[in-house]
Order: sequence, then structure tokens, then C-alpha cells
Amino acid sequence: MIIKLDELFCHNTEKIAIDEDIIFDNDQYTNNEIRELKKVHFQGEVHYNNDESIGLEGLLTGTMVLTDAISLDDVNYDFSCEIDENIEDFIEKEQNTIDILQILWQNIVLEIPIKYTLVEDLSKYCGDGWKVISEDDIPRNNPFEALKIISRDEKKKEE
Repeated sequence: MIIKLDELFCHNTEKIAIDEDIIFDNDQYTNNEIRELKKVHFQGEVHYNNDESIGLEGLLTGTMVLTDAISLDDVNYDFSCEIDENIEDFIEKEQNTIDILQILWQNIVLEIPIKYTLVEDLSKYCGDGWKVISEDDIPRNNPFEALKIISRDEKKKEE
């Protein structure tokens, strides 16, 4: 998504508004947890910052298709992130343009959850000698319980 910055550099305008649907090639997000991107939209602007650098500001929304951490099915995960970045280093000086796809992609990658599941009923995920349990079902042993027993035994010996 190439943005021409001539209007901004010539001081004809203070900002360049962007309101676009974004399409990423399938090659762009291979070797990632993202299986597919849907309905990615960016609404924002390119503008001069107070320090005379050029900034990109806006809201990036969309849906990524991920693999469910328990069922391994494809699940939709809606994301939304605010972007406020200095983009001075990404500008192609000779052409007065910037391709903001790389910046948008970096922000999408930051939104990928470590684990995501829609599974609520874990009872059907079991096999011969194993089952998936929730964090609440883990038995909690108090590691200090042995100290209580030892101190009771010592008190009995003293009596």
C-alpha cells in the first residue's frame, strides 16, 4: 500500500488521510501462526510530528484465522490495534513515497495471541490413559505441608 507524500512535503496539506481495506499475499504470512487474514482495515493518517518527523497514526482492525490450541480447528480471532509510529526510516526519499504494509504487518504480528481456544467442554478431549484438564482441575499440593508434620512430631517428642 504505497502512499505518495508529495502533498505533505510541499506543505499543501498537514495530513494525508487513509481509509483502506488491506490485502496481504498468502506468502506474506506463511511460517506464522496466522492461517489467513480477513477484513483487515486501516483508518488513519500520515502527518508531521511536532519534531518535524513523519508519523503514521490510526486504527488497524481485522480477523485472523488461527489454529485452536486444544481442538486444532481453525478459529477466527478479531484484533484491533492503535498505531502511532514514526515512519521516517521507511520513506523512499527519491520517490517521496512510503509502503505502509510492512508497518501494518509488524503490528498484526504483535497481536497474535500465544494460545487461543474456543473450547469450553474439555471432556471430549481424552484418550487411553490421558485427558485434557483445565488449570482449575490441577491438584495443588502445599510444599510446606511436610514442615508442618515435622514440627508436630518434634512437639510430641518434647512432651
